[in-house]
Amino acid sequence: MTQIISALSDISAPYDALFVDLWGCVHNGVHALPDAVSALRTYRQGGGTVVLVTNSPRPQLGVKNQLRMDFGVPDDCWDAIATSGDSARSAMFRGAVGQKVFFMGQWDRDSGFFEPLKLIEDPFEITRVPLEEAEGIVCCGPFDPMADPAENRAQFLYAKQKGLKLLCANPDMVVDRGDVREWCAGALAELYTEMGGESLYFGKPHPPIYDLARRRLAAIDKVMPDGRILAIGDGIQTDIAGAMGEDIDSLFISGGLAAAETKTRTDPDPDALSAYLEKEMMMPTYTIGFLR
Repeated sequence: MTQIISALSDISAPYDALFVDLWGCVHNGVHALPDAVSALRTYRQGGGTVVLVTNSPRPQLGVKNQLRMDFGVPDDCWDAIATSGDSARSAMFRGAVGQKVFFMGQWDRDSGFFEPLKLIEDPFEITRVPLEEAEGIVCCGPFDPMADPAENRAQFLYAKQKGLKLLCANPDMVVDRGDVREWCAGALAELYTEMGGESLYFGKPHPPIYDLARRRLAAIDKVMPDGRILAIGDGIQTDIAGAMGEDIDSLFISGGLAAAETKTRTDPDPDALSAYLEKEMMMPTYTIGFLR
């Protein structure tokens, strides 16, 4: 059974590093969550390392700027960033879905996904084209985050018949922007897969983003066994499933995406939490209402 705790400091001592989700944990899509910022800052002051591990389709520099400018998350509460976008970009520039791609997302927000990736030798030259000319699909999210993913069925049927692969830059199904729930790229990838298409994933809960997070740790001279890492997040099928798959201990934030199901106001209701975890067939090491 998961252990319900009241503060990160209750259980953080055995862990040298945290892999921390962003949306729903450190910010709510509108502004930083002060208690979470304070908890991470205190953890770092005690010698711990914080890697922000996010399913954002943005490159790490874009996430860094967004944290500082849009959400007010200070630089002194984290050490490094690993994004689903960087993992997926690496695959795209290696030709995972061809050179001519049909882009799905909001270009004014997601254009950084196509910025050159200097870490790859002889990268593919990627060109955005209409679906009819495409060799593959790059999905950073829906064109309209409020629209039902099923509105893409006609395009997906055509893409499937052409045998196009869909590169999913963000496996999250939904996200809460303040009090508004929006669809993410993961919902489109799931639909495409259900229709018989092939979707490629690189963010949580899939291994590539954890490999990237470990490389981020190594880059700051922090190589450590997985038993000294704690993963934190509010996505039961992304953050917690990914941690369990990597054999990493986890702290579930019940007041995020599952606040209603777990009846979390300040802390989760134990019976509701137990029922929710049983339904999802997941068992985080620890659970807390909100990161604090």
